Amino acid sequence: MNRPFNFSAGPAAIPVEVLQQAAAEMLDWHGSGMGVMEMSHRGKEFVLICEAAERDLRKLLAVPENFRILFMQGGGLAENAIVPLNLSRGGHVDFVVTGSWSQKSLKEARRYCTAHVAASNEADHHTRLPRPETWALNPGAAYVHVCTNETIHGVEFHELPDLKTLGCDAPLVIDFSSHVASRPVDWSRVGLAFGGAQKNLGPAGLTLVVVREDLIGHALAVCPSAFDYQTVADNRSMYNTPPTWSIYVAGLTFQWLLEQGGMAAIEQRNVAKAALLYDFIDASDFYVNKVERDCRSRMNIPFFLKDAARNDAFLTGAAARGLLQLRGHKSVGGMRASIYNAMPLAGVQALVDYMREFEKSQA
Repeated sequence: MNRPFNFSAGPAAIPVEVLQQAAAEMLDWHGSGMGVMEMSHRGKEFVLICEAAERDLRKLLAVPENFRILFMQGGGLAENAIVPLNLSRGGHVDFVVTGSWSQKSLKEARRYCTAHVAASNEADHHTRLPRPETWALNPGAAYVHVCTNETIHGVEFHELPDLKTLGCDAPLVIDFSSHVASRPVDWSRVGLAFGGAQKNLGPAGLTLVVVREDLIGHALAVCPSAFDYQTVADNRSMYNTPPTWSIYVAGLTFQWLLEQGGMAAIEQRNVAKAALLYDFIDASDFYVNKVERDCRSRMNIPFFLKDAARNDAFLTGAAARGLLQLRGHKSVGGMRASIYNAMPLAGVQALVDYMREFEKSQA
C-alpha cells in the first residue's frame, strides 16, 4: 500500500497492519455479527476485547501487579484535573515545568490544590531539563508531577528521577502521553502514569491511567464519580460506557507491538530513527534543533529553517512528496517531525532525503 508518511503529533499514524485488521473486522468481529462500535460494553464480546487489551498492555509495559490499569476518557487535559482530584487531598503538589503540557497541568491543578513550581526551564525557552538535584521539592507534597516528554518543545526525560534519592517520599506522577510504549518504564520510580492514546497507542478517545493501588481511594468529595479512580478500578473501567472502539484499536496496537519484539525492540528502532534525523540536522547549516542533546525527544523533533521565509516552500515541497503534517506547533513555529512507533525508518529516511534536496535547491 502506497501511503504518505504522516508526521502528525496527534492524532497520529496507526500501524497499517492494525488498520487493516480493524477494517477487516469492521462489520463482523470474530463471527459475532456485530462490529465493535455496535457492541454493548457489558456484553461478553467486548469484555473479552477489553480484558485482552489490559492483559497485553500489562505484558508490553511490564506493569507490576500492584498497579491498576484504567481505561478512561478526556485525554491528557482532563487528567490534569482528574489526577489532583484523586491524589492531592486538597494539599500541596510539586510541579516540574518543562514545556507547554506541564504548564497546562500546573494551571489546571491550581483549581483543586496548592500547586508549587519545584523547577522550571522557562528561562531556557524549554530547551533543556532542570537537573533533579536542583528541584525545590516540598517535603509535604502529595505528589510530584512531571511531563516526561513534551510534545511541543521536544524535550524528554531519558531517565525517570528517583525521588527517594532526593529525600522525597511523594509519589511521582508522569504524563507520558507522547512517548508511552516507545521505551520501557521504571515502575519502581512511578506512582501514576497517564496518557492520551492518540499519539502512540491508537485513535483519540481513550486515556490510559496506570496507578499504584495504594494511591486509589483518596478522591476529593467534589470528584465526579466517573473520574474517581476507586470507582473506575472497582468497575474494571466499565462504570460508564468506555470508548469501546478506541480500546479495541489500542488492543490491536498492543498486539502489534508485542509481535514486533516488545519494548526492547521498539526502543532500538526509535533510537535509530531519532539518530538519523538529529544527525542530519546537526550536520546541516540550513536547519537547526535548539534542544540540548542530552534531553532531545525521540518522538517529537522540532526543527527550524534558519531562514524562516522559506518555511512555506519547504512545507509545499514536503506535501508534494507525501511527507505530511510537518508544520510546527503555532506557539513555537518552525517544523516538527513526530516519529512515533508507527513511523517506519523508511519514513524518516524519506524526510532526510527531502531535507537534503531542499537545502541544495535553496543554495
